[in-house]
Amino acid sequence: MSTYGTDGHEAALASVPGDVIARIEGLRAEIRGHDQRYYSDGDITVSDAEYDDLVRELRSLETRYPQTVTADSPTMRPGAALVTTFATVIHRTPMLSLDNAFNRDELAAWFDRLTRLTDEQLTFVGEPKLDGLACAVTYEHGRLTLAATRGDGVAGEDVTPNVLTIASLPHRLATADPPALVEVRGEISMTLATFAALNAKQDAEGKPRFVNPRNTAAGGLRQKDPALTAARGLDMVCYQLGAMVGGPELETHWETLQWMRSIGLPVNPTIERLDGLDAAVDFCERMQSGRHSLEYEIDGAVLKVDRLSTRARLGATSKAPRWAMAYKFPPEERTTLLRDILVGIGRTGRATPYAVLEPVFVGGVTVESATLHNESEVARKDVRPGDTVIVRRAGDVIPEVLGPVLAQRRPDSRPWEFPRECPACGHPLVRLPDEADTYCVNPGCEARVVQGLVFFAGRGAMDIEVLGEETAVQLVRQGLVADPADVYFLGAEQLAGLPLFGEKKIANLLDAIDRSRSRPLAKLLVGLGIRHVGPTAASALATELGSLDAIIDASPEALVTVDGIGSTIAQSLRAWFAEEPNQALIAKLRAAGLNLVGPARPDGHPGELPLRGRTLVLTGSLEAFTREQAQEAVELRGAKVTSGVSKKTSYVVAGESPGSKLAKAESLGIPVLDEAAFVRLLEEGPPA
Repeated sequence: MSTYGTDGHEAALASVPGDVIARIEGLRAEIRGHDQRYYSDGDITVSDAEYDDLVRELRSLETRYPQTVTADSPTMRPGAALVTTFATVIHRTPMLSLDNAFNRDELAAWFDRLTRLTDEQLTFVGEPKLDGLACAVTYEHGRLTLAATRGDGVAGEDVTPNVLTIASLPHRLATADPPALVEVRGEISMTLATFAALNAKQDAEGKPRFVNPRNTAAGGLRQKDPALTAARGLDMVCYQLGAMVGGPELETHWETLQWMRSIGLPVNPTIERLDGLDAAVDFCERMQSGRHSLEYEIDGAVLKVDRLSTRARLGATSKAPRWAMAYKFPPEERTTLLRDILVGIGRTGRATPYAVLEPVFVGGVTVESATLHNESEVARKDVRPGDTVIVRRAGDVIPEVLGPVLAQRRPDSRPWEFPRECPACGHPLVRLPDEADTYCVNPGCEARVVQGLVFFAGRGAMDIEVLGEETAVQLVRQGLVADPADVYFLGAEQLAGLPLFGEKKIANLLDAIDRSRSRPLAKLLVGLGIRHVGPTAASALATELGSLDAIIDASPEALVTVDGIGSTIAQSLRAWFAEEPNQALIAKLRAAGLNLVGPARPDGHPGELPLRGRTLVLTGSLEAFTREQAQEAVELRGAKVTSGVSKKTSYVVAGESPGSKLAKAESLGIPVLDEAAFVRLLEEGPPA
């Protein structure tokens, strides 16, 4: 049945291909369905990025075929249709949505449109775009009297009792002379720390986890009982005036935000005044690179023309102001099909379930698989083969399946069951009481041997190039390697008959194996895979004790005197070296001529470690050091290198293209060293 009205309109549609009309109507129905479930039920059925893709496709088709546009199209409305069990509130002025830009060229096109509409030198205000729920809050004579959701942009829901539970929002304005009426608009969201604490509470009570902060905040705001809203720990950040009666004469948005802050309203501190397009683009790119250093989730940056009189002249379309633009970041969440759940066996025997996914582009890469951690995690999330699932990849974090889209689950779906036998060797899998992980306890399991060899040869350990998983599988299956030490006794004649082993690959592999004999002792300790002995502990042991023999002979009491080595690591070391198979492995490595001696003390610092107790973070690329060389130089002097910046960080070493860690260091007041200062720190130690 057509959604188009008059006979004249029907005639105008005659030139539009039938498949285009069908696609337009299908897109409208799909978008309305997502709106209905989200705004009435608080239920997510598609990721934000996929929703944006649907709207963009519909808008593109309507632009190409303008005769198809109808008054009720989702592209003609600022928000979703309002379906509510709360009282309806008509907004004083519409809460319009924002147009989106996805790259620098689209920002430049918006800037060009503005310059055609005004000959003023444009100044903008840049704000992080919080991923939450828009809300309008009204104060009368300084007292909070009304709070309403955005709804469809014209009418929202009265959520005043729930908003009154938000601790960051004042019930009374902090001014002795408040305006007769002021309506402020902002975003209700949830900090990452609050979200983590909420999920920890869910875990402790055996309840399902919440999927993400945005939907948790949205669902919390729409609770019937304000006490339940209060338990969510929501926050609000104000970013705009909607209306004001009385009050000061304000000329710019920047001035408005400062005034709002002065009367006690929460305003984001990460806002900037920006002169021109280049500064605006730079702000957006900095927000994107630093998004994971913030205390809350953002999905973009917002740019607004600063001068209010200019805004009035620029005006708005039916759905968005011309004077503002949302710069949207690449999506970090997508939905895709969970094809299967398989179990991989690691070097320790741990059996880890993982999701086999329909390939999906998320977080800047194509994701085809994601870890599911352990049996309990699969059961808690209740993801099943055949489900549509939400996949998240934030920054460099390993892709994660957040949970299923229950509205799309097949009626014949059944919970996934963890296998009882090792998929690699067939031995029974064992889950110890009170432990989350399941293990294959067969030391000869092919998967365990292969993964142990790959770990030993990895860049963080012995760095044997060419010896990846495919090569390791061949070496183990052909019976040439049963433990990592066996690689040092391989010869060209043994490798010549293996599939995919040409002369060049054989020569490269043997050369890489030979070069690895001189790798630092700390790297060998890492490669041995001793439980709890990571790079920092390995470096401290090698530097302090000086040799593998000294580490083997050290008593637990002697081990714990090494900086960073506690009783857990000491006991793990003693237990590992006491096992006969490990003693045999060490003997073979010794016979193969590996370096078993730790580094000498830095020149000029005999018997002391000038950076002992310091913690450094490396970011960006250095000219004179690889990342590994810089880390070794730091650890040699008694400091440790961590991946994240915190208040405990002593220095951040920033090379070219440093990324978000630099911004976080500056916000915390942590000393930042360029390469020259880093070299001085290594040579001279910290300043007195």
